[in-house]
Amino acid sequence: MAILGGNMNKLQITSILIVALTILSAFYFYPLLPDKMASHWNFSGHVDGYSDKNLGAFFIPILSIALLVLFSIMPKLDPLKKNYASFSKDYDGLVVMLLGFLAYVYFLTLAYALGYSIDMTRFMAPALGALFYYMGIVLSRAKQNWFVGIRTPWTLSSELVWDKTHAICSKLFKVAGIVSLLGVFMPILLLSSVAILLATAILSIVYSYVEFQKEVKNKMAPKNPGQKKRTEKRNRKSK
Repeated sequence: MAILGGNMNKLQITSILIVALTILSAFYFYPLLPDKMASHWNFSGHVDGYSDKNLGAFFIPILSIALLVLFSIMPKLDPLKKNYASFSKDYDGLVVMLLGFLAYVYFLTLAYALGYSIDMTRFMAPALGALFYYMGIVLSRAKQNWFVGIRTPWTLSSELVWDKTHAICSKLFKVAGIVSLLGVFMPILLLSSVAILLATAILSIVYSYVEFQKEVKNKMAPKNPGQKKRTEKRNRKSK
């Protein structure tokens, strides 16, 4: 990602436009917002948290700027930076999805503060579904790195374990995305999709550990016992 220098592609330009839109919206709608804004909803779609006007109006735009800068410099800081080249478009697409998701949440919050009636659970379902599903795509293509993907001690120690773990977890993320999309019709499914992701996090730790141990044992075991015996027999005869 070359936002902080170099040529930019369409995805990187899109990320900048998304952030710029949230900033402009903050200043435009600020005079119209109430002193207290709803800032958090439970899974039933009811407000259970509020923030003052300044925080409600400017927190996500400032967070978006910080994330844009962070995602721009992460590949440059990564010891495995060379691996980003193989999934650079997916990486830039992920940045667009994350910033787009934040912008979507921000505009829903503004709309609610301005008096529009919004079922937040149903509105969040498709956005989370799209985000989870795309993350599944990225996981299936990401190569070893220190910032994006399933980063356990064992995936970072073995490229094979990394690939195997990501192949499984990418499918589970896609399942979570589909389940979340269906939350538009059955809001309870939104909670189910989160449960799937929590299970995926636990599975990734256990699975990567088991696969790493298998790889270690395979490396220690003789590759061809029969050949080893024949070699030892020839050595004894030569003596």
